Parts: sequence; structure tokens; C-alpha cells
Amino acid sequence: MNKIIKWITWALMAVGVVLTVLVFTMNGSDLSVNLLLYWTYVMVALAIASIVYGLVRDTLVNPKFLKTLGIVLGGAVVIVGLAVLLAPGTPAVGYVGAPVTDGELKLTDTILNLTYFSVAAAILSVIVAAVMDNVKK
Repeated sequence: MNKIIKWITWALMAVGVVLTVLVFTMNGSDLSVNLLLYWTYVMVALAIASIVYGLVRDTLVNPKFLKTLGIVLGGAVVIVGLAVLLAPGTPAVGYVGAPVTDGELKLTDTILNLTYFSVAAAILSVIVAAVMDNVKK
């Protein structure tokens, strides 16, 4: 099974590289960009299907997994909710481009907050891992 997955992964990567080269050689024509977008849709669908398959398989093997999944999803909902609540949605100072809606501003600020939270979590996890490693020694 691992060999099949490995070959499928290589094939998907090869198609992605070919389509990317095609976009650049066709100077970003509508056709090439549309092909790349459709390929992105396929890849996202495969990723979602893989995640759903893994969740179903793990749930069937270990029903207690649902408890862990619920805790993780609840934590994600809390973090995203916090990011939305902290997003001010104020317009950018000095921006002179096309008008931007309040919803777009709020979404942009929310994504920035999620990025900040992710960076902070990554730095904190590195620090905690280093401390735990030194404590164990």
C-alpha cells in the first residue's frame, strides 16, 4: 500500500510541476491559469477525501478517537472565534485602491490573527520542547 501511495504522490507532483511550467511558458494565459486552478481544486478535493478517510478509519478502529477529535475541533473553533473577535476590520491607512468591503477587511484581519497565533504556537512549542528535553536529561 505504501508503494502505491508513493507512486501516486510522485504522479500528482509531476502533474503539478508540468502545469506550473505550462502557466509560465504560456505567459499566464487564461487557459493555463484555469488549468492550474482546476488542478488546485482536484488537489484540495483529494486532501479533503484523505482527511475524511483517515478520520473514518481511525473512528472505526478506535471509537474513543471521537473524544480526542471533539477536543481538537473545539480548540480550533475557540482559536478561530478568538481571531474573529480580535479582528478590528479597520481600513488600511493610505490605501487608495479599489474599495474594500467591511467583510473583506474583517476576514483579512482574522487571517492575520490566525497567522500570528500559529507563529506564536510554533515558537512556544519549540521552546517547550527544548525545555522538556533538558528536563528529561
